[in-house]
Amino acid sequence: MTQLPLIVKRDVKPVPESDWQSLGNEAHAVKYAIDRSGLQDKSVAIECGVDAALLSRAKAGQVRLNDDALHALMDSTGCEAPLIVHLLRRGYDPRSLRKLETETERALRESNERCAQLENDKRVLIEALRGNAA
Repeated sequence: MTQLPLIVKRDVKPVPESDWQSLGNEAHAVKYAIDRSGLQDKSVAIECGVDAALLSRAKAGQVRLNDDALHALMDSTGCEAPLIVHLLRRGYDPRSLRKLETETERALRESNERCAQLENDKRVLIEALRGNAA
């Protein structure tokens, strides 16, 4: 029987801009993500599929997590501090990046924008019918 990998993906909590400079490097970002999650190191290691000793060495800057483990760490902790460190080191502004949208997400966003516009139009029309300037 084949076991399916357990993927835990927590909601992403933003990393305050005031913390960006204190992250410094990937090791600090890994430690920051784990500390901020409130989870024990052992739990994060299990969710990332790495040995607890390897995770401890990654926090100390002695080794680097591979890409899959780093992505799993960000998913399990809900903290994208390692990504922010890489963006800053490459000269990108994390505030201006946005995630790609699926076709469904794009359609939903456009529908929500259209609903908001219709609500505004309705408000303006009601005010005009009442004789008030909008």
